[in-house]
Amino acid sequence: MAATDRLSLVFAALADPTRREILSRLAQGPATVGEVAGPFDMSAPAISQHLKVLERAGLVTRTVTAQWRTLSLEAQPLSEAATWVDEQRRDWNLRLDALEHHLEAMTARTNNDVQE
Repeated sequence: MAATDRLSLVFAALADPTRREILSRLAQGPATVGEVAGPFDMSAPAISQHLKVLERAGLVTRTVTAQWRTLSLEAQPLSEAATWVDEQRRDWNLRLDALEHHLEAMTARTNNDVQE
């Protein structure tokens, strides 16, 4: 069962190196689909699939003007993912600090028991 919440969609989109490269290109500014596809040795349908994943995650928007399809990076979902990662890092650091203090206390008790 595929997750459909935004954070899961963002992480799934970021899991692929091609999509990360596309986002890196769009971080430099908007580009046409052709400009984004240029460096990749893959078919147009394959590029289209990657773009659909990025759009579904809210990382890319597409605007159509006449025959031109321009892609733009949307940074908000990346910020949300970064916030989630920062929160997890903070929580794990607190847990590891607590474990360290617990182990130090256990070691101190063991050392005291040995000395007695």
